[in-house]
Amino acid sequence: MGENESFWESLIYAHPTCVAWKQEPEGSIYHLASILFVVGFMGGSGFFGLMYVFSLLGLGFLCSSIWAWLDICAADIFSWNFVLFVICFIQFIYVTYQVRSVSFEKEFQELYSSLFQPLGISLTVFRKIVLCCDAEVITLEKEHCYAMQGKTPIDKLSMLVSGRIRVTVDGEFLHYIFPLQFLDSPEWDSLRPTEEGIFQVTLTAETDCRYVAWRRKKLYLLFAKHRFISRLFSILIGSDIADKLYALNDRVHVGKGLRYDIRLPNFYQVAVPGTPKVQPAEQLVSNSRQKFTNTANCDSSKK
Repeated sequence: MGENESFWESLIYAHPTCVAWKQEPEGSIYHLASILFVVGFMGGSGFFGLMYVFSLLGLGFLCSSIWAWLDICAADIFSWNFVLFVICFIQFIYVTYQVRSVSFEKEFQELYSSLFQPLGISLTVFRKIVLCCDAEVITLEKEHCYAMQGKTPIDKLSMLVSGRIRVTVDGEFLHYIFPLQFLDSPEWDSLRPTEEGIFQVTLTAETDCRYVAWRRKKLYLLFAKHRFISRLFSILIGSDIADKLYALNDRVHVGKGLRYDIRLPNFYQVAVPGTPKVQPAEQLVSNSRQKFTNTANCDSSKK
């Protein structure tokens, strides 16, 4: 115990205390360095936040080096501040190189600024998403089909970047798909990772379109590595399906003119061989009539 007390006493009281404080302040370079330190430590996160921090801290250490060299003539203070300035300068160059290396085509830049940046997604995360689709934007010419009903397999997830897609079923119009919307979000959501399926609708380009496509297996591998990206896509796909449901809201009504989106799992119609095709509204009416008849027969038998 005594040895510990002597150690702390020697550490605290070994140096002489300041009897007389300097009356004149330090030079302007010292105060400038202090201001740069205060402002620099207010930086944020991300690439640009790091650039902000390292640039101001580097300037602060540079001013401290100049102050130590010119005003107090202390070689050790100058050396330490200059070393810290070099470290900040190297870090600034490294972060700047990373920012320049994360560059995308015009469509991806617009996609990031319009959809992912407002959600707080960093450029590094977005880069992983872009690399998953091989940084490729696919062109779909006017009146060409992205998917055909009952023929095209569901093996990817795509997002429209520009243009407009028309969705039809059995030749009947359902809704449009606009930029920044998924082309096949209902199909993606209706299948498990190990399941396979085919499109129940036809998607046709009304104008020249550009879209981004992620292969199904490759995207699931990305989800397995990065849970944050998996949750992000889950939110985006759920919101996209909700938008499609709202687009269909004014088209769904009871009667012979009933229209429905057969891409949604609850509206899948299974065709049984050898049975005539029945319209959805007629099917609902016939089921109701059958239930009413059964109920009436039960009541008469009880009497």
